[in-house]
Amino acid sequence: MTRELVVTCPDGSSKTVALEKEHLSVGRAPENDLAFPDDIGLSRHHLRFEKYGDDWLVRDLLSKNGTFVNGVRIAEPVRLEAGDRITASRMQAVYDPGGPPHPLPIFDGAPAGVTFATNLHQALSGGAVVARKAAGQWRSPIEALVRAGRELAGGRPLSELFKILLDLAIEAAGAQRGVLITSENGQDAVRAQRGSAFRISRTVRDRVLEGRDSVLVKDALSDAAFSGSKSIVLQGVRSFMAAPLQTDDRVIGLIYVDAPLPGHEFTSDDLNMLTVMANVAAIRIERERLVEVEQLERVHARELEQAAEIQARLLPASAPGIPGLDIAGFNAPCRTVGGDYYDFLPTEDGKLGIVVADVAGKGLPAALVMTNLQAMTQVITETSTSPAEVAARLNRGIARTCPSNRFVTLFYCVFDPATGELAYSNAGHNAPLIVRVSGEVERLEAGGPVLGILKGVKFSEGRASLAPGDVLVMYSDGVTEAVDGAGEEFGEERLIQVVRCNSSTAKAIVAAVDRAVREFSAGQPQADDITVVAAVRTAR
Repeated sequence: MTRELVVTCPDGSSKTVALEKEHLSVGRAPENDLAFPDDIGLSRHHLRFEKYGDDWLVRDLLSKNGTFVNGVRIAEPVRLEAGDRITASRMQAVYDPGGPPHPLPIFDGAPAGVTFATNLHQALSGGAVVARKAAGQWRSPIEALVRAGRELAGGRPLSELFKILLDLAIEAAGAQRGVLITSENGQDAVRAQRGSAFRISRTVRDRVLEGRDSVLVKDALSDAAFSGSKSIVLQGVRSFMAAPLQTDDRVIGLIYVDAPLPGHEFTSDDLNMLTVMANVAAIRIERERLVEVEQLERVHARELEQAAEIQARLLPASAPGIPGLDIAGFNAPCRTVGGDYYDFLPTEDGKLGIVVADVAGKGLPAALVMTNLQAMTQVITETSTSPAEVAARLNRGIARTCPSNRFVTLFYCVFDPATGELAYSNAGHNAPLIVRVSGEVERLEAGGPVLGILKGVKFSEGRASLAPGDVLVMYSDGVTEAVDGAGEEFGEERLIQVVRCNSSTAKAIVAAVDRAVREFSAGQPQADDITVVAAVRTAR
């Protein structure tokens, strides 16, 4: 009596093969009786059917991914009985289909090897999930989720949570291995794993993280979408699931579980349970992450407050008493700390050095450069009296220490109260204004480029004089570049008008400029640090 095989080929087609010879070989190599060269899950010589008296055996030829009879991987030749199913990668064969069929499990009415997908909404609204038997005990999905909720309700740190979450998912799904991965700014990080040598398909990763889908593959070696994946074949993964760690508005990672052993296939109910559990886990992970972020932000805020206090002490606590000169200064950083700097530096011969500077940028980086600038300025002005020389020495020092994407604008002058003479050098700063009693305005521009870019540059020195009633106003670009709701800048002309209308005292001028800028830009966030220094020449 001639026996037969009904073969389902990797491409899905079927054919009946009569067992007429003494043996029949299967594999990728063309010399096999049944050759499937495109199925990379098959070895070149994978298995052989052999005649054994009136019966037939199937023998695995030391294949890499194994031969399975009724879902069990064989190591020795197996005598076939009518209805036995032989599986090798994507090929299946039924021996002697005329006999009684060998029962095989059917999951969800779908043939083995079909990929299922779901998402959180479907998993939550998909109806009841049946209990499943694992390790000799019935496992209720409700019980698994309740246990997950109980474990997640504690105050465990994130480092412990990841392992607990993965263990719960593996146990609930009846998996053998698993890995939990978080993804932040395109960077994936393994947070917990059971098993080793994971090689998750990039296709699966993208579908879960970017498509927000949960994916189930019942038999990876029989699924056309995954059997061509070298990583799947090399690991011998049979059934796997992956679900996104999804909060309401974003995906923060994924949980992947698999079952390398044949005969264990996940179901769509398992996928629904894993999807819901991953959502519960994601909410807890995100909550803990936000708690950690809030704690770090509080620490950072305290540190910034302390930095702001230190920086405020670097600025003059009060104006020096100089006969013949009324002077005042004001600084308002747009963030907790800023990059603007001003200082009053009396000299031994009774003169007064005045500096106003602006470090490019905002916030903490600019504040660090400003601190360095303040230290250098105070040291250099102790031995240098020439504004041009001070600017040159500061430029060399800043160029050595300042990052390449930073620079400093600076105005430095020395005022002689005995004569009203002013010597100055302007290193790329907004030109200070002398608003004279007559109403005329003089701009102080002589000097050179910004500090910190060109090491060997020379600076020129300008001179001016202040008569009684004349006002010198020095400021940073946060004043003139402040904008209103229509995007118009405050500008130099408005600054001049404010000075003319409030020239009684230096304090009045500084307060008036601050008030005018804030009223002008009402409703608009402060975009830059604001610094104003005003000096009024008085009678001695």
